[in-house]
Amino acid sequence: MRAPAHTGTGAGREAALDAFLADAGPDGAGGDVARRVAGEDAAEEFPATLVARLDAFGLPAYYVPAEWGGAGADHEVLLRLWRTVARRDLSAAVAHGKTYLGAASVWCAGDAAQATATADAVLAGEPVAWALSEPDHGADLLNGELTATAQDGGRRLDGVKWPVNNATRARLLTVLARTGAAGSGRGQSLFLVDKSALAPGSWHVLPKEPTHGIRGIDISGIAFEGAVPAPGALLGREGGGAETVLRALQLTRTMCAALSLGAGEHALRITAAFAAERIIQRRPLLDRAHPRAILGRCAALTAAAESAALVGSRAIHTLTGEMSVVSAVVKSVAPALTDAVIAELAELLGARSFLTGVYAHGAFQKIWRDHQIVSVFDGSTPVNRAALVQQFPRLVREYRAGTVDEKGLAGAAAVGEPAGPLDRGALTLLSRRGCSVVQSLPALSRALTGEAAPEGLVAHAVAVAAAAGEVHARMAAVAPAAHPPMSAYETAAAYELCYAAAACLHTWSAGRHRHRGEPLWEDGLWARAALRALRARLATTLRTPAPSAAPGDDGLDGLLAEHVARAARDGAPVTPFGAPLTGSRDGR
Repeated sequence: MRAPAHTGTGAGREAALDAFLADAGPDGAGGDVARRVAGEDAAEEFPATLVARLDAFGLPAYYVPAEWGGAGADHEVLLRLWRTVARRDLSAAVAHGKTYLGAASVWCAGDAAQATATADAVLAGEPVAWALSEPDHGADLLNGELTATAQDGGRRLDGVKWPVNNATRARLLTVLARTGAAGSGRGQSLFLVDKSALAPGSWHVLPKEPTHGIRGIDISGIAFEGAVPAPGALLGREGGGAETVLRALQLTRTMCAALSLGAGEHALRITAAFAAERIIQRRPLLDRAHPRAILGRCAALTAAAESAALVGSRAIHTLTGEMSVVSAVVKSVAPALTDAVIAELAELLGARSFLTGVYAHGAFQKIWRDHQIVSVFDGSTPVNRAALVQQFPRLVREYRAGTVDEKGLAGAAAVGEPAGPLDRGALTLLSRRGCSVVQSLPALSRALTGEAAPEGLVAHAVAVAAAAGEVHARMAAVAPAAHPPMSAYETAAAYELCYAAAACLHTWSAGRHRHRGEPLWEDGLWARAALRALRARLATTLRTPAPSAAPGDDGLDGLLAEHVARAARDGAPVTPFGAPLTGSRDGR
């Protein structure tokens, strides 16, 4: 499996994978996928059939950089492929995608021999695990207790990593271990450990943990007792493990947004189909103002999450030095928006949102349960917001200076175009230039007022830029502290919404001519609705008055609700950069 046979644009490969998955049943029926997914979840079984199908498609090749024989040259493509899997089954996406997370540190710090060995394993379909967390330390990577003690012939590993996705199924693990003083930034090192090369009895896996969502996934752990990895296991330099992990997280955190995009789209399709079908007092729910408002708002927030994630995935290549900010923002905002979408849609479904066998194979309650873990993966929302708060002083300075990497920003917004090469060496622990996406907001809003942009869009853009100014004023008032006050975390949440709004404006500006004539793009429909929804969330977060309406706002909900209902019926995209859904209505 050196490389997949399918090539072309990210959207094209997304469509190819979707069609491939829709034909996963023995009878070729897409609905069979939904039935199998529901059955495996109920039995807490590993999604082996769908994972094998992803291997057959060649998805592992997208986890391996091109220089090591893979197809992983563009993170927008990978984001789209993961979104496609997640909208079929979030559990399968988590199970399969963990290999990318486990291998990311190798691509960032490994030597040629380590990268070649890992690439060969991944391309052969072997899972890789990332062993970071420990029972008593969680996300506190600097104080991990698993040790790698120097001895003749190498290092001796002692301690426990838990919980770890794929700890049992994976042969290869990247393991963070203490080699210096606890709590020191140079006290941890990273090792590429091959379980098959360890002496018998020097390690054992811990039992699979029962989970509320992603029930069948291999969430287990591993314990080492005098395990000696093969020579050459150290990844990068001794004491550089935490730095390598933090750099790799800038890639993996951003890509986790794909899980939210898939979950949000799946939930939206299910609910839109129900609203169109459900007849109460001789009228479908879809014809009523309140359900239309919910569907419209949820479609708008899903589009906002999509823009934020796509810009973030492309920024990996074009704004690499800013990823310490972008990755933290995207990892927080995409799950937060999707959680809000799922919660609102549950109101429309009512009892069907938590019953397991009444509507669409009980898929909605599975999405709801599965998605709750996404905000925890690769650093929880509080962890990411804390990291963002530490960069407030620089972000404020660069915002006030109007610092923008124009070329990099244009590349990040050019969704669908080749993203260009990635220099992993340009990943830094702190962004020296702030965040070009947000820092461009004032100039972008001014530019739109002089263009032939929809009037309502301009009004929202100007209002968002003004709100961004208020957010930065609050950021400037946060005093540097090891443990920031809760208000700082709320300000970080507001900053994330400014980022999402700016991403919407940039992607709309870059794509409006290319997508002319498509329903979601007519008169800036999706962008206007997304900005309106984001402004409302900003006002709530900042505790300011509800925003005033912009011209044309009163028609947005109806247009979006009608669109997603049609898309649920015929498989058309429900987001501005989405791909069609292949298969029967039964699979939604």
